[in-house]
Amino acid sequence: MTNRSILEAVQAHPDGKVKIAVCDIDGVLRGKYISTEKFISVASSGLGFCDVVFGWDMVDQAYDNGSFTGWHTGYPDAKVVIRLETYRTIPWENDLPFFLGQFVKPTGKPLEICPAQLLQSVIARAKKAGFTAQFSQEFEWFNFSESPETFAQKEGRGLTPLTPGMFGYSILRSTEKNTYLSSLFSGLTAFQVPIEGLHTETGPGVYEAAIRYSDVLTAADRAVLFKTSVKEIARMHGVMATFMAKISEHLPGCSGHVHQSLWDESGKQNLFYDAKDNNHMSALMKSYIAGQLYCLPHILPLVAPTINSYKRLVEGAWAPTTVTWGIDNRTVALRALPGSSSSSRLETRVVGSDTNPYLAMAACLAAGLYGIQHRMKLAQPASVGNGYQDISNGRFPNSLAAATTIMKESSVAKELLGKTFVQHFTETREWEVKQFAKSVTDWETRRYFEII
Repeated sequence: MTNRSILEAVQAHPDGKVKIAVCDIDGVLRGKYISTEKFISVASSGLGFCDVVFGWDMVDQAYDNGSFTGWHTGYPDAKVVIRLETYRTIPWENDLPFFLGQFVKPTGKPLEICPAQLLQSVIARAKKAGFTAQFSQEFEWFNFSESPETFAQKEGRGLTPLTPGMFGYSILRSTEKNTYLSSLFSGLTAFQVPIEGLHTETGPGVYEAAIRYSDVLTAADRAVLFKTSVKEIARMHGVMATFMAKISEHLPGCSGHVHQSLWDESGKQNLFYDAKDNNHMSALMKSYIAGQLYCLPHILPLVAPTINSYKRLVEGAWAPTTVTWGIDNRTVALRALPGSSSSSRLETRVVGSDTNPYLAMAACLAAGLYGIQHRMKLAQPASVGNGYQDISNGRFPNSLAAATTIMKESSVAKELLGKTFVQHFTETREWEVKQFAKSVTDWETRRYFEII
């Protein structure tokens, strides 16, 4: 659709309003309804949006260590431009028009700490090198037969899973809850978040969905919209969905694996494929993998952003702990899938379901491009068998505190993402660490209350 036809479609909608949203640093969509008249007036010029979305955490607690905004700035409006190309209609809201926006500086230049802008800066780097990036993300998540009210009453404990038992790939369970699954599949597809596959995963009430691949910016848009849309559709079925990386120490965690490949400028040739190589992996793909192996430990909070993320990254729980790669190996951090000229790709498995997709994809692409730019050789042998036991290239940091310290001090992180973004993002992660450090957990009460 042209911009003109989009605006005409918005004006023709009988509800007289539009829904817009921006993505904060944690990957949470923050938005509002505005009148059609207001939307038309700001569609090309932009609008003001309180910059507190970069000054508070995911539960609206204001940072006391932020440099971008805070009480010291008075939380002014920041400028948001509407990305007209993200136009779609919300099937479960009377086909209401919906748009994503992104933050810019008063001059109109990209705001460095805006997640969507960060990804676009990395995409520009890829384009300059002659590459078109094709990405997709898949998510696992838990579903509970609860409402926000019952969740609050139970204080998040003793929740009822949508279905009991460990039933991965279960036809039985998917048939039992077919109304919900069908609504997810059809609703997301109608919302221009096309789903390639949807099935139960191992764990009570766990689902997994694979989103269709696309150019990397569209892939990130789809992934961000997927998480919020699932929650909205779930609520219509009396279900609460969560994308926490680890819901229980007794159950596997939830991933947000990122699949990626580089193509030529025309988008017709997959540059990761080489028919002459024994494993059909091109030299470019090998350098891309080498770049991620080198860079990911420097920027791990982008793909493991919360305290909870590191509860998932434990041995033997379907999430990687070692800085490893392998061919079609699900125990390593980087799973190479060098199939055919159309499907050869890399799956980065360290990414959790709790990530901000813009940041996770920016991390993967920037790290891979780093390997290509520096002509890195994939000297590390592929892990065969149990990747948890391959510590030849080290392990990932095992806490958000450790990972954030590494990122904050890393010259590699600043080269990949820019000093301004690294400063802001690590400030937000340090805040997250501090909030957890001062909290008293159920584990502490159970362990110490009686005996001490």
